[in-house]
Amino acid sequence: MKKSIVYLLLIFVSLSCEDIIEVPDISEKEVTVLAPTDNVSLTETSINFAWNGVEDADTYQIQIATPDFETATQIILDTTITTTNFTKALDLGNYQWRVRAENSDYQTNYTTQSFTVE
Repeated sequence: MKKSIVYLLLIFVSLSCEDIIEVPDISEKEVTVLAPTDNVSLTETSINFAWNGVEDADTYQIQIATPDFETATQIILDTTITTTNFTKALDLGNYQWRVRAENSDYQTNYTTQSFTVE
């Protein structure tokens, strides 16, 4: 009888722990970019990159390349942050930036935008 109770207790505890440590799957969610949006021309060189947060995301991976990621001559930035905005001073030129949401087990696809600093 005691062994049965112990086994039941162990099963209950292991099922309860699984619920506590389960990480939400965010891989089907999408990061919505606020600025700079696709194909915009900017006259300021201090660029504020902003996007809407993704529920259950812990961090955001942001990358900036020139002129774009497919034919990049330079990766300007590749960093992970916990906020939904980031400011970076850039020289005049064409750029592409992308951002994705991440948690400990999952990540979204990148959302990519192109822009020009004139």
